Amino acid sequence: MSRTLVVTNDFPPRQGGIQTFVAALLATRPPDSLVVYASDSPGSAAHDATLPYRVVRAGTSMLLPTPAATRQAAALAREHGCDTVFFGAAAPLGLMSPALRRAGVRRLVGATHGHETGWVALPGARAMMRRIATGLDVLTYISAYTQGKLAPVLAGRTTMAQLSPGVDVDRFHPGVDGTTVRERYGLGDAPVVVCVSRLVHRKGQDVLVEGWSQVLARHPRARLLLVGGGPLEQRLRRTVAERGLGSSVVLTGGVPAGELPAHYAAGDVFAMPCRTRRGGLDVEGLGMVFLEAAACGKPVVAGTSGGAPETVREGETGHVVDPRSPAAVARVLADLLDDPARARAMGAAGRAWVEQRWSWTTIAGTFAELLGG
Repeated sequence: MSRTLVVTNDFPPRQGGIQTFVAALLATRPPDSLVVYASDSPGSAAHDATLPYRVVRAGTSMLLPTPAATRQAAALAREHGCDTVFFGAAAPLGLMSPALRRAGVRRLVGATHGHETGWVALPGARAMMRRIATGLDVLTYISAYTQGKLAPVLAGRTTMAQLSPGVDVDRFHPGVDGTTVRERYGLGDAPVVVCVSRLVHRKGQDVLVEGWSQVLARHPRARLLLVGGGPLEQRLRRTVAERGLGSSVVLTGGVPAGELPAHYAAGDVFAMPCRTRRGGLDVEGLGMVFLEAAACGKPVVAGTSGGAPETVREGETGHVVDPRSPAAVARVLADLLDDPARARAMGAAGRAWVEQRWSWTTIAGTFAELLGG
């Protein structure tokens, strides 16, 4: 059997989008075909004991392509007969590629996740990305947007292929019950707009709050449910209080991952008007929350940042809005609340599209092909 060495600095129990993506990809592979070499984090021993494949920890919280780490990766490839290597994030670990080829690896695949679009805009990081790409057989991208940024710099040096995160359609589905969440936050039977994401400027929760009074003008009973924590939380709470919106805007703070489906289910419309910042360095690579919301049968309202529009079929599963205009965002939200039947039809269309295009079953087939079978 072909065996793959996974070299990654992003792996549970450390939390984050890339960590979740990598773990979910590996769950689609035969366990005896995998060996993982990863950085260490608190709780890793207990976590690794639950996995069906071998995990070797580097003994450091940050795995970098140092000579010692490269030697250990090469030794693991030889010991376990790994003929394929997958880098959970190509930069900077893809710099190990030449040494791994010398160790007998025949195929090297590295993933990108979105932030690399900023790296290729900076001279020093651009040179490193070119060097990494030259050593790989395949460099993956998560969206057409990220491909468009990476390809002019890297496509001549390696093959590029799309490998997007997938949605667990058994976990996120229209039958999830949001009643308990509605009761917890006192939402009752009010129409609810929900946003699930870290509270940071790029995600646009501040735009939702700024335009919320315009939604209330048309739907006085409406509630805005902001799910997640982050550096923008205290500022948002102050804005809500200053504008007298405390009775209609709920900030939940951080929520355990296991409770997220029920929080999506508590909403009637999902909205995250994400916007690109810092001259393109702070951008939405794709936006899994839109797809998770759609999988739960919710119409989605997305901003124009990066790959976010690729998660929406305009007018069919939701809408893409100008995130710089609170009034435009509010108008789209109020229109969806005006017509619950139309909103439900969009949610149903979104669910069908996620099952077809974005489920882990589809992504698993792509990942297997990229690894060579």
